[in-house]
Amino acid sequence: MTQQGAALQTYNNELVKCIEELCSKRDELNRQIQLEEEEKGRLQHDIRVLTEKLSRVNESLARRLTARADFDRTIAETEAAYMKVRPGFRGFIFSLFFQR
Repeated sequence: MTQQGAALQTYNNELVKCIEELCSKRDELNRQIQLEEEEKGRLQHDIRVLTEKLSRVNESLARRLTARADFDRTIAETEAAYMKVRPGFRGFIFSLFFQR
């Protein structure tokens, strides 16, 4: 019986050691999970901030593109009108110089 008792004690000690190792591994895993959850929270915050910033930039860009299109249209209309009056304007300037 003493041999059986010693064997049972050895098995018991090994079982306790295995349980302690599993607990240690679980604790390390919990620590890693906590770190990753914190990183996830930071990343989600950053994504929220960047998404809001992107939205503001898109709105600003849309306004600027509209303004540029307005400038382009105004320039084109003004150039077209100028080309229509240019020949007469040259004659007018020419006549001003010779009337003196």
